[in-house]
Amino acid sequence: MVDPGLISNIYEVWEASGFTHGADRIHRQLRREGITVVSVEYRLAPEALYPAALDDAFASWEWMSANAAALGVDPARIAAGGESAGGGIAASLVQRLHDAGGRQPVAQWLFAPMLDDRTAGRTELDELDHFVWNNNSNRFGWSSYLGRPAGAAEVPAYAVPARRSDLTGLAPAWLYTGDIELFHDEIVEYAARLRDAGVDTVLTIVPGGAHGFENWAATTELATSLLADARAWLGDALRG
Repeated sequence: MVDPGLISNIYEVWEASGFTHGADRIHRQLRREGITVVSVEYRLAPEALYPAALDDAFASWEWMSANAAALGVDPARIAAGGESAGGGIAASLVQRLHDAGGRQPVAQWLFAPMLDDRTAGRTELDELDHFVWNNNSNRFGWSSYLGRPAGAAEVPAYAVPARRSDLTGLAPAWLYTGDIELFHDEIVEYAARLRDAGVDTVLTIVPGGAHGFENWAATTELATSLLADARAWLGDALRG
């Protein structure tokens, strides 16, 4: 568990994940444990194409860093996190902040993050009925976000976290995926690449976990155990 006396904060890129009620539950638990939460309601595709969502996240990060004293948090102990699409944007934000220099997040906290548009190009996945989020939905989502077909030869910088070739120097990462969800392979590969780049990385794979199950099955032992482990890791990262 996170130390209740810890004065720090987690910056969340979570709002548009489609799991806002579950995220609210997690946010309330973090606040009870002494962590300030700032959640970004970023602009959504297809009305707002890339880089609108990432620009919103970046601007909010700068605002939070500038107003840390007023918020009562330590600006040297800020983590970035999110779930699903928000997890992908959080991962992109960490990359962009790294390249921009200046204060860096102490951790990235990624719940079933949407990391790689090339999964949408794997047509052999189209016939599989991935619970909650299938590859047809994935293709529509990425194409709407990018404003071009998913899996194109080139994408803009920071648009697709898994497309970045050099992951060296990024913040320590905690990631989880269910073993039956569509994003499993891309999350496992991204975690391996983070480790290979020297990034302190923890990957949790939940047997039988569908996409976002910790939200709609929040009271199950599987979900409560996952969330307890996630908060414990976050607490250690914020202290360290």
